[in-house]
Amino acid sequence: MAAGNTSSVTEFILAGLTDKPGLQLPLFFLFLGFYVVTVVGNLGLITLIGLNSHLHTPMYLFLFNLSFIDFSYTSAIIPKMLMSFVSKKNIISYTGCMTQLFFFCFFVISEAFILSAMAYDRYVAICKPLLYTVTMSPQVCLFLLLGVYGMGTWGALAQTGNILFLTFCADNLVNHYMCDILPLLELSCNSSYMNLLVVFIGAVITIGVPIVTIFLSYGFILSSIFHISSTEGRSKAFSTCSSHILAVSFFFGSGTFAYLKPPSVIPLDQGKVCTLFYTIVVPMLNPLIYSLRNKDVKLAMKKTLGRITFS
Repeated sequence: MAAGNTSSVTEFILAGLTDKPGLQLPLFFLFLGFYVVTVVGNLGLITLIGLNSHLHTPMYLFLFNLSFIDFSYTSAIIPKMLMSFVSKKNIISYTGCMTQLFFFCFFVISEAFILSAMAYDRYVAICKPLLYTVTMSPQVCLFLLLGVYGMGTWGALAQTGNILFLTFCADNLVNHYMCDILPLLELSCNSSYMNLLVVFIGAVITIGVPIVTIFLSYGFILSSIFHISSTEGRSKAFSTCSSHILAVSFFFGSGTFAYLKPPSVIPLDQGKVCTLFYTIVVPMLNPLIYSLRNKDVKLAMKKTLGRITFS
């Protein structure tokens, strides 16, 4: 790269999580372990849902897609991140960086909207149980999934396009373990208020709209639960929602902290920790949350293991 030529950036160097040599190898094995658990957990959940017909319902269709999304965007991030722990310079090409950014945005935004679709599904199941099969018909589920991935595509194109219009000068060291929006904006020599505004509006839409949908759904759900006379009925209704509430809290809590506050409020090093949580920790926890707290998934696991044992 020729210094001073603002149009000649062909690659970036990812700084990674830390520059302390003594932490590189322990962190490599730690995050490799996280990745293995994430892959096994999410692919295992996808396999269980696919093989067991009693899980072929709207709720598990959305859970199937949640696991697919979690597996996909961790696979777009962690393998490259692991390279930073074992190489002196973790270099990524300009094209590779923009590609990683696009898929990161696509899957993260899709996750936000799949979580809101799951909340709507629970609302219909608890508040309108007699109309559930009609309201959550295959056509409606398909429409919701098209909306989920459509919003993911729109958001990814908007945010990636916003970065593509920037000019990068002599410095090509990205202060992150991946190509994320805010570190790239900081690195650019011509980013402006309008670029930050695009990021903020995108975050408001992709975080705000799902959160409003989820809060409304659970507001109606709580109102309906409090009208259930039996303690057993209330307990069952709460148990069907508890896993989803945990997943939503982890994902949106860290995402809101990372993107809905200006960079001047949160230093980039703290932003790394927030991003780390919802890009690596949450996808690893989701299969555990939905399997350990779900009787249907446990039953499917026993049946599948039984078929493998006796085959």
